[in-house]
Amino acid sequence: MTLYFYDLETSGVNPRQDRIMQFGGQRTDMDLKVIGPPDNLLIKLTPDILPDPEAVLITGITPQRTLADGVSEAELLKYLTAQVSTPDTIMVGFNNIRFDDEFMRFLHWRNFYDAYEWQWKDGRSRWDLLDVARMTRALRPDGIKWPFGSDGKPSNRLALLSSINKLDHTSAHDAMSDVTASMAVARLLQNKQPKLFEYLLNLRDKRKVEALVSRSQPFVYTSGRYPSEYEKTTIAVAVAPHPDRPAAIVYDLRINPKQFTGLSPAELAAKWQLWGKDAPYFPLKVLSYNRVPAVAPLSVLDAASAARLKIDSAAIDKNFQTLQKATDFGDKLLRALEITQPKVQPEMVVDEQKVDAQLYDGFPSDADRTKMSVVRAAGVDELSDLQMDFADERLSKLLPLYKARNYPKSLNTTEQEWWEKFRTERLMGGGSSSLATRYFTQIEEIAKRPHLSPQQHYLLEELNLYGQSIIPAPA
Repeated sequence: MTLYFYDLETSGVNPRQDRIMQFGGQRTDMDLKVIGPPDNLLIKLTPDILPDPEAVLITGITPQRTLADGVSEAELLKYLTAQVSTPDTIMVGFNNIRFDDEFMRFLHWRNFYDAYEWQWKDGRSRWDLLDVARMTRALRPDGIKWPFGSDGKPSNRLALLSSINKLDHTSAHDAMSDVTASMAVARLLQNKQPKLFEYLLNLRDKRKVEALVSRSQPFVYTSGRYPSEYEKTTIAVAVAPHPDRPAAIVYDLRINPKQFTGLSPAELAAKWQLWGKDAPYFPLKVLSYNRVPAVAPLSVLDAASAARLKIDSAAIDKNFQTLQKATDFGDKLLRALEITQPKVQPEMVVDEQKVDAQLYDGFPSDADRTKMSVVRAAGVDELSDLQMDFADERLSKLLPLYKARNYPKSLNTTEQEWWEKFRTERLMGGGSSSLATRYFTQIEEIAKRPHLSPQQHYLLEELNLYGQSIIPAPA
């Protein structure tokens, strides 16, 4: 078994529509000793995508640079499948569960790979260091320097953790530099708090998480959704199983439940939906077993940690007893969940402009999965004449996009004309609110900011030139 630390730099923050521009990774053994050379790949931006200028200002990676030095998405995935997603690999990142892994899923989807196998098949799994760092800070902080943000609140950002502990992190927002920093933080956590590190590493299995959480007994839970004043950590308890996926609705036992147990499902839903929008704190959230949550039994909470986290055991016990008496609370929460997260029916007619984002509309059939492998194996010559009879209309819509983005030389004249129409609609559709108009307007607005550096002016000029170069010519 090995660990593979990876990080992405992207063209924006939306995994459904933005793209990976840099992939960085490094394999280690379970003692965090480096195995083999690092992977550092740029990925060509395709001419139907305009990056978020703000993202480029952060990473410094221009579209032109990806075109000059990068590989296609299809080439990247062939490499990742052969060299990275090998059996018994643990994919590790820093906030990868919520960010990088989602980009990877959509990358696989639009290039005819299974969107999930790279995370679980053949003994593979995934792990996220962010919650490991959070729980270590909350429960076993000794031996590590812990940073605070500019607002004075505790912060566990990778750049701050590596800086205050004098770890190697030469360039934040460069994928390989972030990988190096992630490995250094992992070594720090392992060296200073080996028992907690090993415990959380072994908690990757969703069955172990479910066994702890589903008992409906209080447990320690660290999550970014909890207040920083308590180091993102509380005592929680499961109050209802999620109806559609391996997860549970959990309650923050710091909070007296009496103000919530008497509310109707609609009232609970209203409070749930407002949480995080300058509304009063709402003590309920969904805990997904397969998202590697940082959970632990109450036995890990020693007196020093309880005092530091301001945990009042008597109040926790009283609130737990109150919840146990509210026998209909779980059912009301499930109805509230239906209101806050209504089931979305897949679109009856698949739109080629939206199909990139339709990963979660359903699983391809076994027959279609076999045909997907045929597409992946096809070269330029085979793709030119390849016609696939997919049962899933999403895959039928993805095929010409796959060809145009990865193998443009495989397109015949009719397909080239279709590709230009597709790009015109994607970039120019909507008139004054089109993607292209918003892109150039954003560049102009950023350029007006005072104190821009010469490098930032250069990046904006490159972005302007790139945008002009891919805008389809008027018909």
